[in-house]
Amino acid sequence: MIYYEVHCYSCKKKVYEGSLKYKQFKERKSRTFCCDDCGHKIRIEAIKNFFR
Repeated sequence: MIYYEVHCYSCKKKVYEGSLKYKQFKERKSRTFCCDDCGHKIRIEAIKNFFR
């Protein structure tokens, strides 16, 4: 049986076909996937660097 999966480009976590995150990834226009934890960390770092 074949399962499709997506990897987070930052931490390499897997998201499998059929989950809500996989569906959201397929609906987005950009083809890079970032999990919620990594997305939050990246956003906080960008805000910190903006105010320096």
